[in-house]
Amino acid sequence: MLNNIINRLWCRFRLLWFSFFSRDAHVKSLIEKLRSTGFDFILFEKALQYRPRKWRLFLQALIHRSYLQLIDERWESNERLEFLGDAILGFVVAEHLFKNYPEMEEGDLTKLRSRLVNRRILAQRSKDLYLSNFLLLSTSAAQSIDNGSESIVADAFEAIVGALYLDGGYSAAKRFIYKSLLENPEVLNSAMMDDNYKSALLEYVQARSLGIPHYSVTQEEGPEHDRRFTVNVTIGAESWGVGTGRSKKEAEQSAAAEALEHMQQQNTNFQSENANETSEK
Repeated sequence: MLNNIINRLWCRFRLLWFSFFSRDAHVKSLIEKLRSTGFDFILFEKALQYRPRKWRLFLQALIHRSYLQLIDERWESNERLEFLGDAILGFVVAEHLFKNYPEMEEGDLTKLRSRLVNRRILAQRSKDLYLSNFLLLSTSAAQSIDNGSESIVADAFEAIVGALYLDGGYSAAKRFIYKSLLENPEVLNSAMMDDNYKSALLEYVQARSLGIPHYSVTQEEGPEHDRRFTVNVTIGAESWGVGTGRSKKEAEQSAAAEALEHMQQQNTNFQSENANETSEK
């Protein structure tokens, strides 16, 4: 209890000090704007388990391009930090796998690394760490997250990694990646399993004579070298899952995973309701 009070006072003192003495008027202005809207800088530090030295980096890591219209034009979105963080994340994960799985062949190492850094896992880790609560974005972009879009929160995870690297060096970025990703047994166990969700979904629906899943690209965005695809999967006339990815294949796998999760959950609920009705009779 006492430590929490001290940490909150210390964070508040550092922000006040920064506001008074920083020469970066744009950062000071944005900090004051966020404080007035209830942005909790202390909880943000707690989520990262890190105390930023250069707040500009971390504010930029949280800025989605849809938010630029609401702030000073000298700010830029988190896309450059995302680019850097993506490279650092891939390197840290590759280094970890190389050291800890000496018997694993190159092809399997590549597959495992790809599974650990895919959009679905990064988006889930962002949500588990409540990073999505701190993102600076427009109302429509926030709505897309509520509707299941993964790309914005996954990109923010990578941008945070980039900010940590620039602010605290390789060790700070590596520590965050280990704590949030590589030391999580559920993430590692999931990555070790076969991730062909399209095949799993097809087997699931065919076993129940529900038809064939159909995948359609509903959105393409980003420059040619960094395209983002959004895919919707329907079974019959009903939409069951939406996924995003840097390729159509990745987006389809993400959509299939979400559809499979929804269908299995619905089946579990149905069985539970039937069991309750039977017991009442």
